Amino acid sequence: MSLIVGIAGGSGSGKSTVARRIAGSLAASQVAFIDMDAYYRNFAHLPMEERRRVNWDHPDALDMDLLVSQLELLRAGTPIEKPTYDFVTHTRASRTERIEPGLVVVIDGILLFADERVRSLCDVKVFVDADADIRLVRRIRRDMAERGRPLDEILAQYLSTVQPMHLQFVEPSKRYADVIVPRGGHNEVAIEMLVAKIRGRVAAQQA
Repeated sequence: MSLIVGIAGGSGSGKSTVARRIAGSLAASQVAFIDMDAYYRNFAHLPMEERRRVNWDHPDALDMDLLVSQLELLRAGTPIEKPTYDFVTHTRASRTERIEPGLVVVIDGILLFADERVRSLCDVKVFVDADADIRLVRRIRRDMAERGRPLDEILAQYLSTVQPMHLQFVEPSKRYADVIVPRGGHNEVAIEMLVAKIRGRVAAQQA
């Protein structure tokens, strides 16, 4: 049975960097890496203007049932067809990505610990913490560079949904974490300790 490592934290906290660092520290054959962002619901039935107004930071925007079922499959050693999300059009792409099971499954997402079913599947729960101003700057840079969004749209979304949902859902979920990592992906000591612990768990499973 796979060890599931969940990495949560606010948007721009550095959680994806921590997740990639942990996954990259293990042999490729040992780890499966998935991102919660891939599991947004398909809003293709809505006009573009309405899609832009969807509250992407609320748990209801995510297909939790699909995420739970695919995590359970990976844990049981069964490959999955992970959805692919297009953040420019706000729709689920037609293609999927085949993910082979590994001894370790690493998953990251802002709302990972907000859902009790997902939370209970995570054997190791890590919350990556960062100051709000740092998270906002990182989000602006990412959305402009990777998603082609103008600054005024990014700031409007941050004030209307990102910040309120962070306070309502993300920050309170920190209490479920086994480990809280301050300073995100730049905290070398915390990441090294996590990697050592996970490697130890994997070695114990294989013994």
